[in-house]
Amino acid sequence: MRFKLNIITVSLLAVSGSAMATNFGVGNANTDSINFDKYECKRCVSSDGYRGEVSVSAGYNSVDDIHAGNALGSAEDGAIAAVSGDIRYQNETGYQAQIQAHQLGMDNGFANIKVGKSGLYELELDYQSLKSYQAGDVQSQLWHNDGMLTPSAYTNEFDLALKREKSAIGFNYGEGVYNTFIRYSQEEKTGHQSSSLVAPSPVNFGLPVDATTKQLDAGASLAGDNWLTELSYFGSYYSNNIKDLSLPHMNDVYSATPDNEAHQVSLSGQYQLNRTVMSGRLVTGRMIQDDSLIQMSGNPLQSWDGQIDTLDGRFAVTSMLSNRLRLGGSVDYSKRDNKSSVWEFTQYSYNGLSGAFKQNVPQDIERNTYKVNASYRIASGYRLQAGYDRKEVDRSYSEREQTNEDSLWAKFNVSAFDKFNVNLKASHGNRGGSDYEVNEVTSSEENALMRKYYLADRKRNAVELKVNHTPLSWMSIDVIGRYAKDDYDATEIGLTELQDFGYDVNLSLQFSKQLSAYGFAGQQWINSAQAGSQSFSAPDWNADIEDEFINIGAGFSYGGLMQEKITLGGDYLFSNSISDTSVGGTLVTADASQPYGDYFSYNHSVRMYADYALSKQMALKLSYQYERYYDTDAAQVATNAVPGLTTLGELNHNYNAHQVMLSFNYTL
Repeated sequence: MRFKLNIITVSLLAVSGSAMATNFGVGNANTDSINFDKYECKRCVSSDGYRGEVSVSAGYNSVDDIHAGNALGSAEDGAIAAVSGDIRYQNETGYQAQIQAHQLGMDNGFANIKVGKSGLYELELDYQSLKSYQAGDVQSQLWHNDGMLTPSAYTNEFDLALKREKSAIGFNYGEGVYNTFIRYSQEEKTGHQSSSLVAPSPVNFGLPVDATTKQLDAGASLAGDNWLTELSYFGSYYSNNIKDLSLPHMNDVYSATPDNEAHQVSLSGQYQLNRTVMSGRLVTGRMIQDDSLIQMSGNPLQSWDGQIDTLDGRFAVTSMLSNRLRLGGSVDYSKRDNKSSVWEFTQYSYNGLSGAFKQNVPQDIERNTYKVNASYRIASGYRLQAGYDRKEVDRSYSEREQTNEDSLWAKFNVSAFDKFNVNLKASHGNRGGSDYEVNEVTSSEENALMRKYYLADRKRNAVELKVNHTPLSWMSIDVIGRYAKDDYDATEIGLTELQDFGYDVNLSLQFSKQLSAYGFAGQQWINSAQAGSQSFSAPDWNADIEDEFINIGAGFSYGGLMQEKITLGGDYLFSNSISDTSVGGTLVTADASQPYGDYFSYNHSVRMYADYALSKQMALKLSYQYERYYDTDAAQVATNAVPGLTTLGELNHNYNAHQVMLSFNYTL
């Protein structure tokens, strides 16, 4: 047996003399004459104490459409500021803390604080702000005040935007084989979103949003040498502060989203036996909705007692039978048992008879999913995988109460070549089920020939090819191509065919230590065909919808200026989406024969930056971002452009936006 001695050990053996003769412990060696400074690790950095960085940013936005805030992080037109950072602390006793922040002060940012002792306990505080913009300076003649929508000659101007602020506190404690956790969070959602009324006349308006969601999670886990288990609880409580809306001359014209809550208890575990791993999970829960109903003629209920009991289970096993062969399988079960209120409501049929009674029909859903798969290494660098998936769904009171989906798939991976890695995947799927029945309970006002796409018979074939190539030491190329086709061969009215295909190319370049670059391009096409009927009988019109998406980008980084103190960089992104709809066939009405409008949008995004290292700890960064955005949707209708219809106007976008930001970064 051979041993390798490092330089310090050799020195100790050389100078210890007779001391080693009676005690071979290195700790008893005579080290008085050794100069340890010669053997210190000059590059070793102790992880104790503070480390990390803090960044303070200030800048200016030039924004004339708040939609630009989705890309710039803030829709403010004028001065902006933000704080970011990541600071960590720990000492030799195991106590540690971490503070992370990202763009605090902007519309989208977060902060996180963790303190505790490694391997024992941890306290976490979290804050997150998210804001999304649809349109700004939207005008409406309706004003909202404490549940009343009041028409006025004065225009109500607001933004269609939603803001979510989420705060959370969590604590976990554990040592060795056990661990416990508890976490509470609360999210406030405010703003306005587009909504509409049908009576007394069609009108779009800005629906105020003011809702609170509270979440409580807790659990405990145990672990052994080859097993672990966890018992958890998850509870969610939703409260809507905007109640039913009324008009001055008509009460309760708009029903608000009701308050609701959901509870789940989960038991999960995993066990390893030699080269076989088994895992399972059982979850039981209940979703509850108990809120007042808008009173209408023929409705005897004052409130709705909604309740759905849930049961979910999963068992999975994977085993390495040999160094070449691995087998796996899983079974998933899900049940939604609807125990909501059932009541008889007065109905009026169209054959002249009135006074009939019908009951609402709560729907139950039960799903079973089975999967088996195998992976076999044919030779070094060649691997074949294959599997079979089956999904069974039972729905009560549905046009089709049972659907079965079967899928066969195979993957072939080649990594035997130094500069190539190839992955090929192909799959075939088929969906069938029970007889499709249309009756008064499920769809009394639907065409008997219509098939809903998620219930209809379907054949799906798909293929995907991934290639990674490294032709040079400084160049890497990834290419992905995919094609899928869905054939709804038993559908006369509804979606009859869909094709989804596209590609992605990624290029990475490392020209030198100072200069790197990247580029990517991708396109996707989704073509679908559907048939319909204006005569409530056989198909008499068809539509072809063609959707196209394009993404192109490139960027570089160069850090070789002024003795590598300055780094220059830039990024460019172009995205484009087009949706064309063409309608043909013999239509009943002249208006219906008009061509459908299209949707079109594009976006140019440019970002440039310069980093300057003032010292080893301090740096300045100057960045500039430009956004060019345009979209047009033929479905948008100008205010009062159609007699009897009041809209929020054309909410299309066409703008240029700029952002300049100066940041100071300090490294601890």
